[in-house]
Amino acid sequence: MNPTIHDVARLANTSKSTVSRYLNGLKVKKNTEEALERAIKELNFHRNANARRLVMNKTHTIAVVVDDISNIFYSGIIRGIEKVAKRQGYNCIFLSWTSNYNDEISFLSMLYEGQVDGIILVSFQRRDPQNLAKIRESPYPIALIGDHGELDGIFSVDVDNATGVADIVAYLHGLGHRDIAYIAGPERAAANKYRFNGYRRAMARLGLTYQPDWVVESDWSNQGGYAAMKRLLKTQGFTAVIASNDETAIGALRAVQEHGFNVPKQMSIVGYDDISISEWVYPSLTTVRQPFQEIGRKAAEGLFKKIEGAQGEEYRSHYLLKPRLVVRDSCGKLTGRGGQRDANEA
Repeated sequence: MNPTIHDVARLANTSKSTVSRYLNGLKVKKNTEEALERAIKELNFHRNANARRLVMNKTHTIAVVVDDISNIFYSGIIRGIEKVAKRQGYNCIFLSWTSNYNDEISFLSMLYEGQVDGIILVSFQRRDPQNLAKIRESPYPIALIGDHGELDGIFSVDVDNATGVADIVAYLHGLGHRDIAYIAGPERAAANKYRFNGYRRAMARLGLTYQPDWVVESDWSNQGGYAAMKRLLKTQGFTAVIASNDETAIGALRAVQEHGFNVPKQMSIVGYDDISISEWVYPSLTTVRQPFQEIGRKAAEGLFKKIEGAQGEEYRSHYLLKPRLVVRDSCGKLTGRGGQRDANEA
């Protein structure tokens, strides 16, 4: 038979209640702690998680559900969640709903059935309004990362995508650019709307003319960025291009270079996300870095407040974290006649 806490108590010459306190992280005397450690090691004792769950009515486990486990952006978010969970003495289980269910709302059954104490739903896709309504009405600990449908009463964490793109426009404006094209992303991506809004509003605020012909869509892939840039190059007049993610920007960079333009001397290109390859393309890509670990940390901290019984407005808040402009080599100052503008119009 497997050793029990009775066996540990007997070998350590202490009481069962003392063993229980120690196993649950409470302080015991130093000599008692040392005796317990020796007994646990000698007996090869492992606590019965199911029994602990029945006694404490907690699993000490949270679920983290992502829409696509292969998405490289989720690694930073997961690290942020794990750090907080470890500090709280919790385990994490990670699930990808695209390979198991039709949508993330199906995983809420894990909460209802008591398999986990809380759940973090991570998705950069637009969420179904009906699903968001169900999440808002649920009394269970749930945290969202990404789209919250602009609904009040849901705890969620996201990046201020509009500000990130507005910072790019302001940076290009400071370099002398007045004619700025934009490559948008797919409609299914929740961030796409906010990034485009940031572009439009920043252009208006700086008194720059919005040209519908200078806005094209992509699917946020390298190939999509390449094709979108090819379409843009059929128009004339712009001196800089904002691609709404880095993969699009890298595809656009190749299209511009194949067209015979020098980046950044004759055309400036900016991305968004700061994926690892953006530093290694030539020229290295100016972009916007998202605080992925901070996103995960903030979401996990909010979730654990709810697990501990928080009921106030803080838990029901929506947090927008600030991204940061990363300046590299893909943008240059506008030199006027004979410079970027003339090359683009040639």
